[in-house]
Formats: sequence, structure tokens, C-alpha cells
Amino acid sequence: MADATASDAFVEFERVQKSYDGETLVVKDLNLTMPRGEFLTMLGPSGSGKTTCLMMLAGFETATHGDIRLGGTSINNIPPHKRGIGMVFQNYALFPHMTIAENLSFPLEVRRIGRSDREAKVKRALDMVEMGAFGGRRPAQLSGGQQQRIALARALVFEPELVLMDEPLGALDKQLREKMQFEITNLAHELGITTVYVTHDQTEALTMSDRVAVFDDGRIQQLDPPDTLYEEPKNSFVAQFIGENNTLEGMVKEINNGLALVQLDDGELIDCQPVHESVKPGARTRVSIRPERVEYNKDRLKEGVHTLKAEVKEFIYMGDIFRTRLSVAGNDEFIIKTRNAPDVDRLKPGQQIEIGWLPEDCRALDA
Repeated sequence: MADATASDAFVEFERVQKSYDGETLVVKDLNLTMPRGEFLTMLGPSGSGKTTCLMMLAGFETATHGDIRLGGTSINNIPPHKRGIGMVFQNYALFPHMTIAENLSFPLEVRRIGRSDREAKVKRALDMVEMGAFGGRRPAQLSGGQQQRIALARALVFEPELVLMDEPLGALDKQLREKMQFEITNLAHELGITTVYVTHDQTEALTMSDRVAVFDDGRIQQLDPPDTLYEEPKNSFVAQFIGENNTLEGMVKEINNGLALVQLDDGELIDCQPVHESVKPGARTRVSIRPERVEYNKDRLKEGVHTLKAEVKEFIYMGDIFRTRLSVAGNDEFIIKTRNAPDVDRLKPGQQIEIGWLPEDCRALDA
């Protein structure tokens, strides 16, 4: 989904900053626009500013500087309960003394919705998350996955235009988490709800989102659809943070025909795509290459591709793929992944091989 222009923007952060102590900025000059119906994930390590942004949007934190708008209206001075935003937390935040139906009815009562309308909306929300038969139970009688479904239903029951989710699947086991990822995404798209989702789980971000904002040090490092983020990281932080990645250090010798010729620290030469503005002749660079883009079967290596010598350190059979750890150009943690196929050699520790890749799969980034 394309970035929203000013005219169709639904959620807007304009030059937003946040400091808790008046000195250190937790969020630095954030500009972000979202169109209606988008599923946007804020992804980043702990302390990167993503949760603070969510809390400012919800109204639980106040921006130190800048403007936050919803549907063109500034919400800086509107209290949380009047913003009409649904929230889903990691700890579910259900009232233990109420039944499930009462938990869902509560946000409707606050909004002074009549009893018959309340009952209809509660039934619809429970059916939406396939929990229609559980209205009479209490939270303690439900499993973690069921409680998370109820928390989701409660966020949707009053039909908000915007739903915020803060690490909502963090407490669930892997299998249930993956199932819930698809359920949440499908539901959000079916209902056309604008969703802002916060996580530090990169797989979750890549599988669920229309776009992902990668945060570090209070700033968005890159904001793009998942495939662009993975295939075309803009800097070393994004390349390392999203998916598995190999890096090699070197010096840019020259830039010709849109390719940077990089001399690695062991003297080997490779061609790369110059991505970062710091990539200029004479500058240090960190080269990024994804494990699945590396080839070691000679017949698969294209003519004219620079190859590097490598020593096999470890070969791991993982069923559908082989994962091999190599020593390459001074990096003993260079990983390659190859699919399990009859024509792929099974390598042995100590074996000397040649590896290579296409220049367009290799990116020269900031040092």
C-alpha cells in the first residue's frame, strides 16, 4: 500500500517528539502518515520508541512537541476515552469479575448505547472471533488464546475506526501465535479497520503488515512494505534487524555503471549495489547479502560473477533446507541456506568451496 498523501491521510504524526525528562528524546521528529484501512506495524528493539508512539496515539502519553491527527483533526488535547480507538494489550486487560459478555458490553455502556443494541453488538463481536458460545464464562475459565480473542473482540465491539495493538501475541505459544497472526490480519482487512500494531518480532511484522516502520533510537529507519524492507534495506541497522543477513567489511574502490566495486578487508573484490548515500570511492562500507542468495554449486554461478573462497565450518540438515556456516573473508559466521534438493551437494566441515551471488543481490551500506 502506498504512503498516504496529505489529502487521504487518516493517521498523521507531524514532527512529533517525546521526552520524559526534558532532555533525552525517546521519539525524535517523527513524521508518519497512514491511509484508512492500512495495517501498519511499528517494529524495533526495546527502547526504540515504537511503544511510546503507540501510547501517544492512544492518549496515554502526551507529545512533547508536534501534532498527532486523526481524520484531519488534532487529538493532542482529546482524552483517551474520547478518541474512539480500540486497544489490545499483551496482558489482555480483561475484568476478572465480569463474564465475557459483560467485558464486551462495558465499552458500549460507557458510550451510553441502549441494551438491545449492546446485546446485538456483543453477539456480533463474539461471532467475529469465533467465541459465540463463551459469553457466560469468566476470563479465568478461558485459555490464553481464547482470552486474547476476547480482548480483540472487546477492541472491535464499538466499531472503532482505529485499533491499536501492543505486543498482543507475546504471551502465546508459537503455534497459536501464528494462527492468531492470520486471524487478526484477515479480520482487520475484512472489516476495513485501520490498525497500528507494535512488536519486536520481525517475522510477525513481515507476515501481517501492509507496511512496516522499523524504529531505532527514536526514529523511523525505514518505512516500506515487508518485501521491500527485506529485499532492499536502506541501511545496516535494517539489514541486520530484518531477517538473517551476512555482512562483509571493505572499502569502495570505484562506482561504475551503477555498481560499486568493493575491496574486502582480505583483498578480494566484489560488485555490489550502492544503496547508502555514504557509499563513495574511498569510503568504508558494510556489504549485506541474504543467506538464501548465495550459491556454491559451480553450474549455478553465472559467468562474470565474482566468487570468493570459503571454508565450511558447520553443515546443518533442517529438513526442507540445508544451513551451512562458512568462514568467508574474515567472517566465521557467514551463513548460507540452500533448499534440500537432489542436485545440491551436502558439504562437510573443513571443505574448501567457492561461493558467489548476483551483484543485484549484494548491497553496499553504511559502515
